[in-house]
Amino acid sequence: MPIQERIRAEVTGHPIVLFMKGTPQFPMCGFSSRAVQALKGAGASQLHTVNVLEEPEIRANLPRYSDWPTFPQLFINGELIGGCDITCELAEAGELARMIAEAQKA
Repeated sequence: MPIQERIRAEVTGHPIVLFMKGTPQFPMCGFSSRAVQALKGAGASQLHTVNVLEEPEIRANLPRYSDWPTFPQLFINGELIGGCDITCELAEAGELARMIAEAQKA
């Protein structure tokens, strides 16, 4: 499967997808760690993650797919939400919890 199709399958196959460095249990960068904490704090129980450190093809091609240069990258219902800063801002504003609740019941 071509890498762009594989990325699309990851993004559309799960309601909430975080492309991150490391895993939720062992994040390998502070930004990924903060994004996971924000998502968990907002009630994300169906969080699907992709460790881009173990997936060099995804790491190399996701920025072209999403037009977003850095990691982590959060997608909800197939749509790019953004990186760590946007995820944390949405969490602080209470928006992330609403978005997650809608995605998880869809």
